[in-house]
Amino acid sequence: MAALAEPLAERLAPCLACHGEKGTSETPEVPSLGGQPADFMLIQLYQFRERQRIAAPMNELTKDFTDDDLRVFAEEIAKLPPPIPPTEGAVPARLESGRTAAQRHRCGFCHNPDMAGHDQIGRIGAQREDYLIKALREYKSGERRVYDPAMVEVAQAISDEEIADIAHYLAYWR
Repeated sequence: MAALAEPLAERLAPCLACHGEKGTSETPEVPSLGGQPADFMLIQLYQFRERQRIAAPMNELTKDFTDDDLRVFAEEIAKLPPPIPPTEGAVPARLESGRTAAQRHRCGFCHNPDMAGHDQIGRIGAQREDYLIKALREYKSGERRVYDPAMVEVAQAISDEEIADIAHYLAYWR
């Protein structure tokens, strides 16, 4: 049964349960989806449906999605507001180290200088710190298979310390 047969709010409820009712995740290692470009979301949902990315809850949720379902979900999720960075907990030295590392590895080149992403490139500004660490480590190890190998190549050159500092910097992005 296609997901489009149910009301939109009901179809989105499982997504928002983990990724945050307003698009800002409070679940460890689960990304915030608010402010993500629709094209980026479409590709991610497609990869989960096709099991090109493995995450059991996402693979199960998307397994019966039609292409239209994927588009509707991606467009609706893209309407959620971007996450607001935390107001406490930033460590100034790590922010500076992360800023320097993000510039050296040219994060703003693909993800835009405002880290909001565009088209098929995801928003990384104000993303969960633990999720960013997880994602970068998965790119570096090759565990995260992607449709574009650019992130795998970039991540190879990032040290574990830089990964932590870049994630800290981006999590507090303003």
